[in-house]
Amino acid sequence: MTTCPHAAAAGDTITLDPLVADLDAESAVLRAAGPLARVALPGGVACYAVTHHAAARQLLTDARLVKDIKVWGAWQRGEIPLDWPLIGLANPGRSMLTVDGAEHRRLRTLVAQALTVRRVERLRAGIEQLTTGMLDGLAARPAGEVVDLKAEFAYPLPMNVVGELMGVEAADHPRLKALFDTFFSTQTPPEEVPQMMADLGELFTRVVDAKRADPGDDLTSALIAASEDGDHLTDEEIRNTLQLMIAAGHETTISLIVNAVVALQTHPEQRELVLSGEVPWENVIEETLRWSTPTSHVLFRFATEDIAVGDSGAVLPAGEALIVSFGAIGRDEGQHGPTAGDFDVTRTPNRHISFGHGPHVCPGAALSRLEAGVALPALYARFPGLELAIPAAELRNKPVVTQNDLYELPVRLG
Repeated sequence: MTTCPHAAAAGDTITLDPLVADLDAESAVLRAAGPLARVALPGGVACYAVTHHAAARQLLTDARLVKDIKVWGAWQRGEIPLDWPLIGLANPGRSMLTVDGAEHRRLRTLVAQALTVRRVERLRAGIEQLTTGMLDGLAARPAGEVVDLKAEFAYPLPMNVVGELMGVEAADHPRLKALFDTFFSTQTPPEEVPQMMADLGELFTRVVDAKRADPGDDLTSALIAASEDGDHLTDEEIRNTLQLMIAAGHETTISLIVNAVVALQTHPEQRELVLSGEVPWENVIEETLRWSTPTSHVLFRFATEDIAVGDSGAVLPAGEALIVSFGAIGRDEGQHGPTAGDFDVTRTPNRHISFGHGPHVCPGAALSRLEAGVALPALYARFPGLELAIPAAELRNKPVVTQNDLYELPVRLG
């Protein structure tokens, strides 16, 4: 086997680094091996990765790729242990994430009734208020003090927003953080996985039960009330949707804010274009989503039959699992030209697919963009002299193969 970030020969299996020590180098190896690369996930679980933009667009709209884990040959053969650290991502329970066709349309329609554009936009004033309060707190810190911008700004902002949206009490946020850290980590001991999954289920059951007894102006209550021709979501579907949207809703936004700050601080000429007003913040958000995408790999889709990938000659065999390697796809020169490896806020057009493509495109994309669109300009308006407190090369990645995430982001506010 070949362990990234070293180059892989054609046909080799590329072992994804469970510690994610160098995601950029690993993504380059995957891209070079693409458009379809054979990879090994932590725990030795084998699958394929799509690593080119055009191939991803093709596969993400191919009805022969499904979300039903029972199609996976390795699952049928009992080769995937129930205490595998990533089992919660591979088999998260019934929701719109894990079904296809008519059932997916049914669940997506019911969820769309609850997650309306109006409901998301109504959060803007609250996001602005939260952002101002957090920045006031940071401004009160002693001059020159090192601040962990992730822990004190990039994490609590989206966690509070998604908690308010879903109707999760603030008292539950620390427990959610601990459980989701365990849920996403490749380093979670197998013996802890079943209890972690049970604890998540218990927490979301409690939230749903509370909202069924006392509905409020929140998404969980709206999911309970949603109906289509007399059809309602089951409690299992509500719980799993709640878990999915909180997990994706806060993790993606945390990484988007953190990665945008790192990109701007390591590209001062790009930062100046934005702070001078020459380039809008929207460009920063879209270029960060492409160049340093919050989601590095999305698990899984399963092939119901052999699928040829474009005219590359590559074939995804029936019964195999596919992951979508957005970290590799975002810098694909075939889509973004010879400067795909550069962070360039003037890049237009910037047609990335970092929130997915096709029927399963991320339903929370608008909320993530809204939060980053409020948080980033407010941060730099308050602290235009912000600087990293350590060299960017010393920033530590979290051991999460699905997220482009840091342990902390130490800065001096200036």
